Formats: sequence, structure tokens, C-alpha cells
Amino acid sequence: MKCQLANLLTSFRIVFSGVILFLTPLSPFFITLYIAAGVTDIADGTVARLTDSTSEKGSKLDTIADIVFTAVCMIKLLPVLNVPVWTYCWAAVIALIKAVTIVKGYIRDKKFPAIHSLLNKITGAMLFAIPLTLSFIELRYSTAAVCTLATFAAIQEGYQLKNR
Repeated sequence: MKCQLANLLTSFRIVFSGVILFLTPLSPFFITLYIAAGVTDIADGTVARLTDSTSEKGSKLDTIADIVFTAVCMIKLLPVLNVPVWTYCWAAVIALIKAVTIVKGYIRDKKFPAIHSLLNKITGAMLFAIPLTLSFIELRYSTAAVCTLATFAAIQEGYQLKNR
């Protein structure tokens, strides 16, 4: 049951993402579900660790939920934000680094590598905060900070995978 609770919280993030897909970006209900999805991202791992019910299945489900939530947020938010072009280029380089890491990990271990490092968590938290801070932090500054940290996180991820 313990493991199921953590995985249930992760599943809620996927459900919230599906609902967000049909909402007006940055509307009050959008922001409410956006925050709720973020809370489930924190809560699922916390519940799993506190109840000693972490699992490979839960880790993979968490990664899938993160990808779904990120994709939905990109679909909804990128068209309404004035994101600088250099941010897209930088993000593409980060995505390429991560893709190479995933492919190399799969080739070596014959399984999908899921690395949840502290830098990845901090990067995710900073990225998550961007829509909530638009009224007082200029987008170009927050994206520069996130891209910088994400670059280090992607490189660290590749290094950790290589050395495990």
C-alpha cells in the first residue's frame, strides 16, 4: 500500500497535466493545478522515502510524469511567453546532452537510466518557479539561470552514469 500511495501521487501529476492541457495558460485554475502538480512531484518521492517504499517502477513512473508535465507546460506556456531565441538554442544543447546520456546508458545497461540528482531537482524547482515569478523577475534572467544550472546538471548526469 505504501508504494501504491507514492505511485498514486505520481499518477495525479499525469492527470493534472492532462487537465492543464485544456486550460487557459496562467489563469487562476491553471496556476492552481500547476502548483498541485508541483506538490505531487515533491510529495511522491518524500512519501516513498519516508515509508521505505522506493522502487524502480516508481522512479520510472516519476520520470514519465515529469516528462508529461514538462511537455504539457511547454505546449501551454511557450506560445504565450516571449522566450528569447537563445534560450531555445541553449535548451536544445541541454536536450542533446541528456539524449546522449540516455542512449549511452541504455546501450550499456540495456535499461532506461533514471538519475535523480540534487542538481536536477534544483533545476526542476527553478524551472517550475518561472511561471509563478513572471510578475517580478524578467524572463530572460530566470531562463539564463535555469539554463546554466540545467547545463551543469546534464553534464553531471552523464558523469554519474559513466561512473556507476
